[in-house]
Amino acid sequence: MQEQKQVFIGLGANIGNKKENLDLALQLLRQRVGPLLAVSSIYETDPWGKAEQPSFFNQVARLSTVMDPFKTMEALLDIEKTMGRKRREKWKERIIDLDLLFYDQYIIRTALLTLPHPFLHLRNFVLVPLAEIAPDFWHPELRKTSAELLAASPDKLEFKIIGF
Repeated sequence: MQEQKQVFIGLGANIGNKKENLDLALQLLRQRVGPLLAVSSIYETDPWGKAEQPSFFNQVARLSTVMDPFKTMEALLDIEKTMGRKRREKWKERIIDLDLLFYDQYIIRTALLTLPHPFLHLRNFVLVPLAEIAPDFWHPELRKTSAELLAASPDKLEFKIIGF
């Protein structure tokens, strides 16, 4: 029997019915990655990186999986494709965005995958929902908890809670 690993996925959507997009992504994550262990509230945030676009709905999910990190990333990209995401321009509006934030305490640096996610500690749209569901989760490189990373975040973009 394969060992279960804990993964954290950042979800974001800013076109179409954003709430339905997040709900469908969670359903597909359950089917293709593994059981959901926790899901944050949904937060509405201003765009990060490219301001001239609609606001985002963001949340973070914690799942259990038996897939390795690379297969997990492949599953996320496949879910995005299934939902109609077309990757044309960095930080452009999207129907769904799935980021592999953590895969247990793994540190990976390859052309295909960087773990932990290299920008998560700079983005409140990730840190706020992450700290909501896992305030004591330890970042293996920065050696701080999610709550500590949020407290030290340089990100000043506004966000508001939408619900579940």
